[in-house]
Amino acid sequence: MRRTFSGVGAALPLLFALAGCSLFGSSKSADEACPSTVILRPLANTAIFAPGTAPRPENVAFYGILDEVDSHCEAAPGAVRVKLAVDVIAQRGPAAKSDAADLTYFVAVTAPGDRILQKQPFTVRVAIPPDKLRAGVTDRFEEVIPLDGYKSGALTLDLGFQQSPQVVDFYHHFRGR
Repeated sequence: MRRTFSGVGAALPLLFALAGCSLFGSSKSADEACPSTVILRPLANTAIFAPGTAPRPENVAFYGILDEVDSHCEAAPGAVRVKLAVDVIAQRGPAAKSDAADLTYFVAVTAPGDRILQKQPFTVRVAIPPDKLRAGVTDRFEEVIPLDGYKSGALTLDLGFQQSPQVVDFYHHFRGR
């Protein structure tokens, strides 16, 4: 399924403009046919709040962490077939009422100049055993990315959590998490 970028808010374009900065992590990949893969560090963490509560630390039901991404690619006519394995961690917060969190992250394909060619959200459910504080899953999937005239090495796969204004406000005021 292919979705195009339609706007995420004022903060995301700034993050893409900083693509050369050390704020970004990298992937493990030995495939030269692969686009570079990075987890956007400002978007590597998220928080889910108890329903109807203010964005404060005591109201966090779950924290989400994008930990690592591994990519392998194969060239295809006019495209590249990308296999991704994304490690997603959930941690219980003080307001947790269940043992599972649904976390939504995105993968955006960007071209030189931080031009977004494609963006797609992915939701994963992370079950946390009752006797544990945190747990993780590896979300594995495959996508075919049209090259739109670019070489695959000129493209970047950017990953991050889709942030609501409430979460952005939370991290602005409570940087410790």
